[in-house]
Amino acid sequence: MDKLALTGFVAALALTLSQPARAADDPKAIVDKGIKALGGEEKLSKVKTYSWKSKGKIKFMENEGEFTSEGTVQGLDHLNTKFSGDFGGMKIEAVAVLAGDKGWRSFGGMTVDLEGDTLANEKRSLYLQVIPATLVPLKDKSYKLVADKEDKVGDKTVVGVKVTGPDGKDFSIFFDKESGLPVKVVAKVLDFMGNEFNQETVLDGYKDFDGIKKATKTETKRDGEKFLDAEISEFKVLDKLDPKTFAKPE
Repeated sequence: MDKLALTGFVAALALTLSQPARAADDPKAIVDKGIKALGGEEKLSKVKTYSWKSKGKIKFMENEGEFTSEGTVQGLDHLNTKFSGDFGGMKIEAVAVLAGDKGWRSFGGMTVDLEGDTLANEKRSLYLQVIPATLVPLKDKSYKLVADKEDKVGDKTVVGVKVTGPDGKDFSIFFDKESGLPVKVVAKVLDFMGNEFNQETVLDGYKDFDGIKKATKTETKRDGEKFLDAEISEFKVLDKLDPKTFAKPE
């Protein structure tokens, strides 16, 4: 390369490095587009408490069975969820409750307190579910955002945002480049036995609920293997809530 060409190359490189990132690569712009696609910040900011009902199939201890679930969420740290499954004739029912810095799990007629890493993991599982539904918590400075890779989900081109939460752990949300809707969440998670997995959840079947778009279908894989398929049959934003909703299960 002659001196003139080298000078031109260096100048072009310097100009490129000095320019701000394109809006498409700006994680805040990606999130803002997602919020708009889901219904807008004004509406989504009012979604403090909501309930849902769902059904589907889940893999449990190498067996796949059908399940139903219903739950209520308030913010990022309050949850009451009930699960009922049938695995080859073996019926399983479980209840999990989070109430801020307290939590409980009821299974097989026994209720245990959630503490330490188990409690922290339950909180993480909750915000991995709630945050993609409204995205508004990502506007808070306690969440650090950086652009992630561009990828494909089915026939959709998606752009990613890597998020570091207040707990210091990372997860990524991928957005449909065209519509702006969240379509995939990737995170390392623990199961109730403490085993770690790389989890990918694809969000689909968006429907309008009083001006808010909500994914009604999810497909989840753990370490590349099918784990859970679920479909939401009911979704309601709640104004009032029974104070006992997040009490310790009896």
